[in-house]
Order: sequence, then C-alpha cells, then structure tokens
Amino acid sequence: MKTKYLVAGIAVAAAIAAVPALAQAPQITRGTIDKSEGATIMVKQAAGPDLTVKLAKDAKVFGVKAATIADVKPGDWIGVGAMPQPDGSQKAIEVTVFAPVQHGVGEGFRPWTRPGSTMTNGTAGNAVSSVNGQVVMVKYKGGEQKVIIGPDAKIRMYVVGSRDELKAGARVAIYNPQKEADGSLQAARINVGIGDMTP
Repeated sequence: MKTKYLVAGIAVAAAIAAVPALAQAPQITRGTIDKSEGATIMVKQAAGPDLTVKLAKDAKVFGVKAATIADVKPGDWIGVGAMPQPDGSQKAIEVTVFAPVQHGVGEGFRPWTRPGSTMTNGTAGNAVSSVNGQVVMVKYKGGEQKVIIGPDAKIRMYVVGSRDELKAGARVAIYNPQKEADGSLQAARINVGIGDMTP
C-alpha cells in the first residue's frame, strides 16, 4: 500500500514540476488581416470574434516562410518541436530557424504543446546524414539534444519584417497580446506569413 502511495506521490510531483515549463508557452492569436489603419489592424479569426489589434510603439514584425533542411546551418538558433524516441533522441515534428536578432529566444529543453512532446531551443551543430534523416545536435545552456530531422518534418524560417507587410489578406500570428480597457488587443510581436505560409 505504501508503494502505491509513493508512486502516486511521485506522479503528482512530476506533474507539478512540469507546470512551470508548460506555462512558458506563449499565448498566440491567429487570423487574417481584414483591414489596416495606421498602427491598428482588424483581424478575422478562423474561429472566434473579429479582433481590433493595436501595435505597440516598438512592436516587432517577423516574416515566416517555408524552409528546408538545407536552411538549417551550423550556428543557427533553432526551435524544435519533437517526439522523444526510445534511444533518447528527439524526432522533429516542426523546426523553426530564428532570425539572427532572435538568438537566445526560449533557450532550453521543456515539454511542448502536444501530449508527450518536447521543445528544444538552442544552437544547431553540423547536420549528419542517417537512415532516418539528418541528425543535428542542438546545444543550449546546461545541455544538448540529439535531433533527427526527417523528410516529414515541417521547417520554417523567420526573417525580420516590417509593418508594411501588415495589410489586408495577410495571415498573422500575434504573440502574447495584451487586452486593453476598450476591449482591443495590443501587440508587441506579430508574425506574418510569406507566400502560402501560415505563421
């Protein structure tokens, strides 16, 4: 009986320990710009009400475009959403190559949004070919992860954008929007899709 309670206690402790890491995940609002007026954009969500979004004075805009494994270079700062493998490696589901000005963002290894998945943000090493795809060591402060990037992994790249790209029809992702007293949102960071990309 004591063993049963001990196991249950360990499980609860592990779940509590995971909460801070999960809480680091950004709140993201996605949609398509319907109209743009100066520093204010009107966004239509696929599911949910239309939104009025005001850009903060120092709001950062990043373009998001499709990329390939060839765009993952040694020294790049990358983020890898992955599933753990039996050998301890991480099989990439989604890889993001950050713009140089984003170096250091989200550093570390933690749970991701999908059940059982992980997120690793760090510096990419040299890619080595394997039967399952390209193997890349991703290093971060305090550790490193062996990541396998197969042909089914979704790869995207961030580039520094401008407010000129926030026009009608553009697909956007708004990170950690702050609700204002008038019900509108204020955004300090917006990603905008380039080409057919949905950020």
